[in-house]
Amino acid sequence: MRWLFLLLLVLNVFYYVWHQQEAPLRAKDVTPLSLYRGSQQDIRLLSEAGDASRGAKADGQCLYIGGSGRPETAQALEQRLSELGAKAQPLPKDLSSNAYWFRITPETQRFLGDAQLQNLSKEFNELKHKIMLCEGVAPAE
Repeated sequence: MRWLFLLLLVLNVFYYVWHQQEAPLRAKDVTPLSLYRGSQQDIRLLSEAGDASRGAKADGQCLYIGGSGRPETAQALEQRLSELGAKAQPLPKDLSSNAYWFRITPETQRFLGDAQLQNLSKEFNELKHKIMLCEGVAPAE
C-alpha cells in the first residue's frame, strides 16, 4: 500500500512538471493599432468630421473672430482682416460679454489658415476665434 501511494505521488509530480512545460504562461499577443487603419487614421472631433482643413468647413458652420471690448481694436481687426482678403461681417455687440465679434464669410475662410490666425492672435492679444453654426439654434421668425 505504501508503494502504491509513493507511485501515485511520483506520477502526480511528473504530470505537474510535464503540464507546466507544455503550456508555459506568456503574455497575450496583441495586434498593434496601426494594423487596424481604415478610413479613420486618427481621432477627430465631431465638429471636424467632414473637414479636411480649416478652410473647408462643414455645412452650416462659420468662423467667428473677435472678443475685444474696445471699438478701436475692433476697427483695426476689421481692417487687418480685409487686408488678408477675408470678408468680415460685424455682429451686434454682445451686451453680456461687452465684446465685438466678426463673422467671416464662408467663401473667404480659406484665406485664414492656422498661421494667419496665430499671427492675428499675436497682433491682437485679446483675439479669440470660434467655429460655430452660422445661424442660431432657434429659427428666426
